[in-house]
Amino acid sequence: MNNRFTMLKDKNGFKFLDKGEGEPLILLHGLIGELSNWDAVSDYFSEGYRVIIPALPIYSIPVRKLGLETLTDFLESFVDFLALDDINLMGNSLGGHIGLIYALRRREKVKRLILTGSSGLFENSMGGSYPKRGNYEYIKERTEYTFYDPKTATKALVDHVFDTMKSIQNCLSIVAIAKSAQRNNMSRELHAVTVPTLLVWGLNDTITPPYVAHEFDRLIPNATLRFIDECCHAPMMEQPNKFNQLVASFLKKV
Repeated sequence: MNNRFTMLKDKNGFKFLDKGEGEPLILLHGLIGELSNWDAVSDYFSEGYRVIIPALPIYSIPVRKLGLETLTDFLESFVDFLALDDINLMGNSLGGHIGLIYALRRREKVKRLILTGSSGLFENSMGGSYPKRGNYEYIKERTEYTFYDPKTATKALVDHVFDTMKSIQNCLSIVAIAKSAQRNNMSRELHAVTVPTLLVWGLNDTITPPYVAHEFDRLIPNATLRFIDECCHAPMMEQPNKFNQLVASFLKKV
């Protein structure tokens, strides 16, 4: 039996997927994301890399302690627990923001950085408002807003977001993280991100619009920017083939 559930590990308080062998490629999901957001990426790159996807503890850390710093602390502990070096670090949305902070904190650990729809400069969270608990149609509309093609927001994905938002505690956690991300503007720090960085952006991104990508490209010294047309905030889900090709080319070339 070799499905993704058999690869889900629970060790030392960390839950994560671990697939393949080779250089480590860590994938960080977004605020209301989940490990399955990276299915197409993990399937593609596990042929030549050790693909590791940690479940970020967004809903298990007490709200009063929750923020980007504590999530970066989590990532730091996770990487140290697995004793990883020369990491290829990839993050979508909030995951990209955490990846940036980690890359500045532990520069000796990161070999390459890949950001897609990353927060850190500006983000229009959930289309400018937070989801309303218990309103399925509203959740569906806001989830569809994340994609250029609304059909990408499958019923399973909408159900996941809806179930997540049922809990008042989860809603409080989401608001706390969103506020922390907005406070943590990295415009004055990005010049210090010196590792080779690939920016893969949806040309139709409504959450972190294309001008945000251009600003990342301007501020990060060793950055390469690539756009994908007919694509919004999660290129690895909406245009996985094009996304994987861009990333593979970057990893091979750099």
